[in-house]
Amino acid sequence: MSGGALKTIGILGGMGPEAGACFFERLIHETEARRDQEHPPVLLFSLPQIPDRTEAIVQGGPSPVPAIRRGIRTLARAGAHFAVIPCVSAHAFYPWIAKNSPIPILSLVDATLAGIKRMKPAPKKVGLIATSGTVRSGTLAKAFEAAGIEVLAPSAQDQRKVMTAIYGKGGIKAGADDGQPRRLLVEVANGLIGRGAQAIVAGCTEVPLALRPADLPVPLIDPLTIGARAALRLAGARLRR
Repeated sequence: MSGGALKTIGILGGMGPEAGACFFERLIHETEARRDQEHPPVLLFSLPQIPDRTEAIVQGGPSPVPAIRRGIRTLARAGAHFAVIPCVSAHAFYPWIAKNSPIPILSLVDATLAGIKRMKPAPKKVGLIATSGTVRSGTLAKAFEAAGIEVLAPSAQDQRKVMTAIYGKGGIKAGADDGQPRRLLVEVANGLIGRGAQAIVAGCTEVPLALRPADLPVPLIDPLTIGARAALRLAGARLRR
């Protein structure tokens, strides 16, 4: 969109609230801009009342689809040209959310896979740190494996550590981004690296709030950053190198 108007990005946040806010920050940081007007317009609708995605997948809890659809419609009415959902677990429901959507919805799964393919060298085996809902649904694993990328999931014991880091008392959803959550995620990541993972995929958008690239001897693949850059391309903004 060189020389044209920038498209408006719609963010459906609240899953969790900090991940949505962090995605907005990534949009700002990944934009090459010399002045305010070179940043794209952004609408952030944070809707924490959307039912928990992992509970829906693993325990048969209330479906998040109706609430997510309402959120997308709200963004569309407000003027968003397309939407992004910064929650990987929600992408297990992507086919039902995207169906009859009033605006296109950028897939974090597709964007992340494209980002991995651009890496030099591109990893052939990755470790997945994600909610039990994402692991159980196979949302990322199926897409990656179809592209020839082997996905290693944590052991049952390590998956419990991941869920404690995200959902536990003093976890990321409770506002912690260091201490126990970080320690647990580093332990799980190192276990996956020991099994041959050439990169770690932060398959929950809250994982990068605690786990940092400097914590690992291999690349940390962050769907928040990759998705932000994909959204900026769609909006017609310039990307920071």
